Amino acid sequence: MTSAPPGRRSPVVGVGALLLRPDGAVLIGHRIKQGEPETWCLPGGHVEAGESFEAAAVREIAEESGIHEVTDARTFTVVLHTAADRTQVTAGVVARVTALDAVPAALEPEVFDRWIWARPEDLPAPLFPASAALLAVWLGSPAPEGWMPYPVARPGVLPHGGPGLR
Repeated sequence: MTSAPPGRRSPVVGVGALLLRPDGAVLIGHRIKQGEPETWCLPGGHVEAGESFEAAAVREIAEESGIHEVTDARTFTVVLHTAADRTQVTAGVVARVTALDAVPAALEPEVFDRWIWARPEDLPAPLFPASAALLAVWLGSPAPEGWMPYPVARPGVLPHGGPGLR
């Protein structure tokens, strides 16, 4: 394996989690990380060595919000951002929280000052870029400029419902 060419950094692999309550609300945090503009962001972060996208999403949800009652985590897309000097690959994982009354806590106050539950049609703005790309895919909207979505196909099924190869 070769290293990245001069001026280009190695790719980053991350995960963003759409954590859904039973009423359809999505968990979203107010991101206040120093040196970045304030945005609203899905739980997420880097995928650690040996970790699946789903395991990374569940871990990040717990680390950032304190919510541990998470089920049915599954990857629904991968988005690729190549507009900067570093390629960014972010997997979108959808998961469910089992309790309607799950209360998130800001466990990383240097990054998030609060978490809220919001209906997908009422999400606050502006969104963190990777979160905007994942939410666009989830909601069936075009991805933001510079982001390429790659839907995750189910085995035996081609996109648009056609039969797959067996």
